[in-house]
Amino acid sequence: MNNKLQRSLATLILISFIWGCGAYSFTGASTAADTIVVAEFFNNTDLAPANLAQNFTNDLKDFYQRNSNLSVVQENGQLRIEGTIVEYAIRPIAPVSAGNNQLADAAALTRLTIGVKASYEDTLEPKNSFKDKTFSFYADFPNTQDITSVQEQLEKTIFDQILLDIFNATVANW
Repeated sequence: MNNKLQRSLATLILISFIWGCGAYSFTGASTAADTIVVAEFFNNTDLAPANLAQNFTNDLKDFYQRNSNLSVVQENGQLRIEGTIVEYAIRPIAPVSAGNNQLADAAALTRLTIGVKASYEDTLEPKNSFKDKTFSFYADFPNTQDITSVQEQLEKTIFDQILLDIFNATVANW
Protein backbone atom coordinates (compact mmCIF):
# COMPACT_ATOMS: atom_id res chain seq x y z
CA MET A 1 0.00 0.00 0.00
CA ASN A 2 1.29 3.43 -0.74
CA ASN A 3 1.75 6.05 1.93
CA LYS A 4 -1.18 8.23 0.78
CA LEU A 5 -3.61 5.31 0.90
CA GLN A 6 -2.40 4.31 4.38
CA ARG A 7 -2.96 7.85 5.68
CA SER A 8 -6.43 8.00 4.13
CA LEU A 9 -7.36 4.65 5.66
CA ALA A 10 -6.03 5.71 9.09
CA THR A 11 -7.99 8.97 8.88
CA LEU A 12 -11.17 7.11 7.94
CA ILE A 13 -10.76 4.71 10.87
CA LEU A 14 -10.11 7.60 13.27
CA ILE A 15 -13.18 9.52 12.06
CA SER A 16 -15.32 6.38 12.39
CA PHE A 17 -14.04 5.83 15.90
CA ILE A 18 -14.71 9.41 16.98
CA TRP A 19 -18.16 9.41 15.33
CA GLY A 20 -19.06 6.14 17.03
CA CYS A 21 -18.13 7.54 20.41
CA GLY A 22 -20.09 10.76 19.94
CA ALA A 23 -22.13 10.30 23.14
CA TYR A 24 -19.04 9.69 25.22
CA SER A 25 -17.60 12.30 27.52
CA PHE A 26 -14.10 12.08 28.90
CA THR A 27 -15.52 12.74 32.37
CA GLY A 28 -17.65 9.64 32.07
CA ALA A 29 -20.94 11.55 32.00
CA SER A 30 -23.36 9.60 29.88
CA THR A 31 -26.89 10.93 29.93
CA ALA A 32 -29.35 11.99 27.28
CA ALA A 33 -30.53 14.84 29.51
CA ASP A 34 -29.75 18.46 28.77
CA THR A 35 -30.81 20.10 32.04
CA ILE A 36 -30.47 19.53 35.77
CA VAL A 37 -32.01 21.24 38.77
CA VAL A 38 -29.72 21.38 41.78
CA ALA A 39 -32.05 22.28 44.63
CA GLU A 40 -30.67 24.09 47.66
CA PHE A 41 -29.16 21.59 50.11
CA PHE A 42 -30.03 22.12 53.77
CA ASN A 43 -27.84 21.92 56.83
CA ASN A 44 -29.31 19.54 59.40
CA THR A 45 -26.33 19.45 61.77
CA ASP A 46 -25.47 21.27 64.96
CA LEU A 47 -21.75 21.91 64.44
CA ALA A 48 -21.51 22.91 60.78
CA PRO A 49 -20.86 26.51 59.79
CA ALA A 50 -23.99 28.40 58.79
CA ASN A 51 -22.92 28.77 55.14
CA LEU A 52 -21.85 25.13 54.63
CA ALA A 53 -25.03 24.02 52.81
CA GLN A 54 -24.98 27.04 50.51
CA ASN A 55 -21.31 26.45 49.68
CA PHE A 56 -22.00 22.78 48.99
CA THR A 57 -24.95 23.58 46.70
CA ASN A 58 -22.90 26.10 44.73
CA ASP A 59 -19.98 23.68 44.44
CA LEU A 60 -22.32 20.93 43.21
CA LYS A 61 -23.77 23.22 40.52
CA ASP A 62 -20.28 24.20 39.41
CA PHE A 63 -19.19 20.55 39.33
CA TYR A 64 -22.03 19.56 36.98
CA GLN A 65 -21.35 22.54 34.72
CA ARG A 66 -17.60 21.85 34.54
CA ASN A 67 -17.81 18.08 34.09
CA SER A 68 -20.85 17.54 31.89
CA ASN A 69 -22.84 19.13 29.10
CA LEU A 70 -25.79 19.70 31.44
CA SER A 71 -27.23 23.16 31.93
CA VAL A 72 -28.15 23.95 35.52
CA VAL A 73 -31.68 25.39 35.56
CA GLN A 74 -33.95 26.68 38.33
CA GLU A 75 -36.95 24.45 37.56
CA ASN A 76 -38.33 21.80 35.18
CA GLY A 77 -35.00 20.08 34.60
CA GLN A 78 -34.82 16.60 33.14
CA LEU A 79 -32.69 15.66 36.14
CA ARG A 80 -33.09 16.84 39.73
CA ILE A 81 -30.93 16.48 42.80
CA GLU A 82 -31.66 17.67 46.30
CA GLY A 83 -30.51 16.81 49.77
CA THR A 84 -29.36 17.59 53.26
CA ILE A 85 -26.06 17.75 55.08
CA VAL A 86 -26.68 15.21 57.82
CA GLU A 87 -23.27 14.87 59.47
CA TYR A 88 -20.56 17.28 60.51
CA ALA A 89 -18.49 15.57 63.15
CA ILE A 90 -15.12 16.36 64.71
CA ARG A 91 -13.63 13.36 66.51
CA PRO A 92 -10.25 12.56 68.02
CA ILE A 93 -8.46 9.58 66.47
CA ALA A 94 -5.00 7.98 66.67
CA PRO A 95 -4.58 7.85 70.46
CA VAL A 96 -1.11 8.44 71.84
CA SER A 97 -0.05 7.42 75.34
CA ALA A 98 0.91 10.28 77.61
CA GLY A 99 3.51 7.96 79.16
CA ASN A 100 2.45 9.05 82.61
CA ASN A 101 -0.37 7.68 84.74
CA GLN A 102 -1.03 11.17 86.09
CA LEU A 103 -1.77 12.59 82.62
CA ALA A 104 -4.61 11.72 80.31
CA ASP A 105 -3.82 10.07 77.01
CA ALA A 106 -4.35 12.31 73.98
CA ALA A 107 -5.09 11.87 70.31
CA ALA A 108 -2.47 12.71 67.71
CA LEU A 109 -5.06 13.38 65.01
CA THR A 110 -8.55 14.75 64.74
CA ARG A 111 -10.99 13.74 62.00
CA LEU A 112 -13.59 15.96 60.36
CA THR A 113 -16.38 13.91 58.74
CA ILE A 114 -19.11 15.35 56.53
CA GLY A 115 -22.10 13.32 55.40
CA VAL A 116 -24.67 14.29 52.79
CA LYS A 117 -27.97 12.55 52.08
CA ALA A 118 -29.14 13.11 48.50
CA SER A 119 -32.12 12.19 46.35
CA TYR A 120 -31.83 12.10 42.56
CA GLU A 121 -34.59 11.99 39.96
CA ASP A 122 -33.96 11.15 36.32
CA THR A 123 -37.17 11.79 34.35
CA LEU A 124 -35.72 10.25 31.18
CA GLU A 125 -34.43 7.04 32.81
CA PRO A 126 -36.36 6.57 36.08
CA LYS A 127 -34.37 3.41 36.94
CA ASN A 128 -31.34 5.66 37.54
CA SER A 129 -33.17 7.62 40.26
CA PHE A 130 -32.48 7.10 43.97
CA LYS A 131 -33.78 8.44 47.26
CA ASP A 132 -31.91 9.32 50.45
CA LYS A 133 -28.54 7.90 49.46
CA THR A 134 -25.76 8.88 51.86
CA PHE A 135 -22.38 10.14 50.70
CA SER A 136 -19.70 10.66 53.31
CA PHE A 137 -16.02 11.43 53.47
CA TYR A 138 -13.47 12.65 56.03
CA ALA A 139 -10.14 14.38 56.39
CA ASP A 140 -7.67 14.23 59.29
CA PHE A 141 -5.52 16.96 60.77
CA PRO A 142 -2.91 17.02 63.55
CA ASN A 143 -4.02 17.99 67.03
CA THR A 144 -1.33 20.65 67.00
CA GLN A 145 -3.60 22.62 64.64
CA ASP A 146 -6.82 24.34 65.60
CA ILE A 147 -9.89 23.35 63.54
CA THR A 148 -10.53 26.99 62.59
CA SER A 149 -7.13 27.25 60.92
CA VAL A 150 -7.67 24.19 58.69
CA GLN A 151 -11.46 24.03 58.45
CA GLU A 152 -11.85 25.64 55.01
CA GLN A 153 -9.22 23.40 53.39
CA LEU A 154 -10.61 20.26 55.05
CA GLU A 155 -14.13 21.08 53.88
CA LYS A 156 -12.86 21.62 50.33
CA THR A 157 -11.03 18.26 50.36
CA ILE A 158 -14.11 16.47 51.70
CA PHE A 159 -16.48 18.25 49.31
CA ASP A 160 -14.29 17.35 46.32
CA GLN A 161 -14.71 13.65 47.07
CA ILE A 162 -18.41 13.83 47.89
CA LEU A 163 -19.11 15.83 44.73
CA LEU A 164 -17.28 13.23 42.66
CA ASP A 165 -19.19 10.41 44.37
CA ILE A 166 -22.55 12.11 43.72
CA PHE A 167 -21.61 12.84 40.10
CA ASN A 168 -20.59 9.20 39.56
CA ALA A 169 -23.82 7.92 41.16
CA THR A 170 -25.99 10.19 39.02
CA VAL A 171 -24.84 10.98 35.49
CA ALA A 172 -21.64 8.95 35.21
CA ASN A 173 -23.48 5.69 35.98
CA TRP A 174 -20.50 4.15 37.80
